[in-house]
Amino acid sequence: MKTKRASKQSGVNRRDFFRSAGAGFLASGIPTATDARGGVPADSAVRFAPTGGLTQISPNLYLLRDTCNVYVLKDGDRALLIDFGSGHVLTLLGQIGVTKVDAILHTHHHRDQAQGDVRAVAERIPIHVPAHERHLFEDAENFWRNRRIFHLYYVRNDFFTLTRNIPVAGVLRDYDKFRWGPYEFLNYPTPGHTLGSITFVGTVDGKKVAFSGDLIHSPGKVVNLFELQYQYGSSDGVDFAIFSLTRLRELAPELVCPSHGEPFSSPDAGIADVINKLKGWYESYSAGSSLTVENKPFAVTPHLICAHQTTSSFYALISDSGKALFVDYGSASGNYFGQFNAAAPVSDRMRFVEHTIPELKARYGLKSVDVAMPSHMHDDHLNGFPHLSRHHGAKIWCYENMVDVLQKPRAYNLGCILAEPIKVERSFRNREKFKWEEFEFTVVHSPGHTEYQMAMFVEIDGARVAFTGDAFFPAASGAASQLRHNLIFRNWVENDSHLKSMKAILDYQPTLVAPGHGKPFVSNKEDMEDLNRRLKNQQDYFHDVIADADCNFGLNPSWARLYPYQLEVQPGSNASIELRVRNYRSKPMQMEAALVLPAGWKATPEVASFTIPASADTSAGFSLAIPTNWDRAKPRVALAADIMADGRYLGQIAEGVADVL
Repeated sequence: MKTKRASKQSGVNRRDFFRSAGAGFLASGIPTATDARGGVPADSAVRFAPTGGLTQISPNLYLLRDTCNVYVLKDGDRALLIDFGSGHVLTLLGQIGVTKVDAILHTHHHRDQAQGDVRAVAERIPIHVPAHERHLFEDAENFWRNRRIFHLYYVRNDFFTLTRNIPVAGVLRDYDKFRWGPYEFLNYPTPGHTLGSITFVGTVDGKKVAFSGDLIHSPGKVVNLFELQYQYGSSDGVDFAIFSLTRLRELAPELVCPSHGEPFSSPDAGIADVINKLKGWYESYSAGSSLTVENKPFAVTPHLICAHQTTSSFYALISDSGKALFVDYGSASGNYFGQFNAAAPVSDRMRFVEHTIPELKARYGLKSVDVAMPSHMHDDHLNGFPHLSRHHGAKIWCYENMVDVLQKPRAYNLGCILAEPIKVERSFRNREKFKWEEFEFTVVHSPGHTEYQMAMFVEIDGARVAFTGDAFFPAASGAASQLRHNLIFRNWVENDSHLKSMKAILDYQPTLVAPGHGKPFVSNKEDMEDLNRRLKNQQDYFHDVIADADCNFGLNPSWARLYPYQLEVQPGSNASIELRVRNYRSKPMQMEAALVLPAGWKATPEVASFTIPASADTSAGFSLAIPTNWDRAKPRVALAADIMADGRYLGQIAEGVADVL
């Protein structure tokens, strides 16, 4: 497929690339800042060079065996490089008529792939990296400042990260396409060797080629096993590799070009061989554990399909037309959620890899994902929502109090917020009914696990089904009670929250409960009433143990909070922030508040005085002035609100952060 020669790529580094790397410039094959070592930049950490030369794979595809395989894709006198190794490839390109390098694409962040990138920066060659490893290029020095070495139980080999920051021209987002010259490559997520790894899949010289990084070395072989262990004593990375290899095999490439080992044709059998070997070891070492690739959905009723082995249960209600309404859609498994969560940088979202949809299409008649609805606002339940919207055209609907949390996640400091805005197309009020396809739903506010949760009730195939999110779960085998709940104060809990949730479910009297974790189960009114009694006892306990007579002040850490919690500002700019307060008292509360800011920042007003009515919410606004000469070595700073309430000095009980862009 022919495309325009120049292509705009999303995700350009907003900070330093244009200053230090000059995006848009094209590099010649002649190095500019060199020393006596023959074409190596004077400030480079590279001290050696490979002894071999370029090998032609096909008319426009070449290979250099460097610290990794560096692939050169030609379009006339221009080139695209996949991985870069030591950078020695630049001294050889003239031999094949290449005078300009348009870009480098990295499959992953390891030093053997990218240790020569400093040379590419000197030559002003744009560098594009996997979106979920961007911080390991442009913020590598900060990674090294914070990587734990003592008490080492997170043994993942991110120690193979670059030692210096490298400016990034663009990010390679999962499932998006990178277009260059006459070529188009799918950025296909293949975590395993690293958690952010990408395989580039596209047609080169008439063949479907996969540039697979270090996912596979050669038929039946991987580069090593130590990269496939992330947590102490686990086989977690092997699970990832098996899943990614299975998905790569389904793409049916004709040629695989690995980062180590030789390119190989007819790869189906070789990929199958390495999958089987990894499965054999996994089953031997982790006996009884399940592989993510083996998680399969099942039919609860003819129209309701459940996937319960994913990180949270999700449900596909498939209409007679083949359209689906998803309730939740999280990560592929608990392993996927846990590892991507551990690897996510402070300012970015965890990774998501698509799952289950192929099985829904093949076995259950799914034709399209029409609507996706979160039972609540937690990332383990809606990690896949942006993907559903972007790549399947799904509309996002939710309960009304979730809208702002989903669309402005930076504004809140709540447990389990997904670090990516989600556009909401429709919202529902408490007890509102709506119809989708042949089904009619009732939406009910269901707090407890979090304030931002709903329950949905609908009749499906003769069963009265309740989608209850994380309101409660079946108890562990042998427990005294059959149902349990959980309590996370950071999620916004009040003393009667769980009781409100249980009342809605008892009022509806479902025959089938579809919880947010675990399999659906037949409703038992006695078990629910037992849980309701225990929740009343919990409410009594809250009142007994918390010193404040209005005990919600001792349950909700966000009763006084800055909004947005994570503020984005620029040097020399003004910004707005609010102090939001919920008054749990039965009388008005008088409040005075002053912001505590970094040196040189100014707030207007200096002190805000306001009244919060009884049992109500009120906010006070501040305007911030950020100094023009702000130190860029401090990209994130803390703010606080110093508070007097009803004449009592509470101190700096509310805080937030500001990211200086």
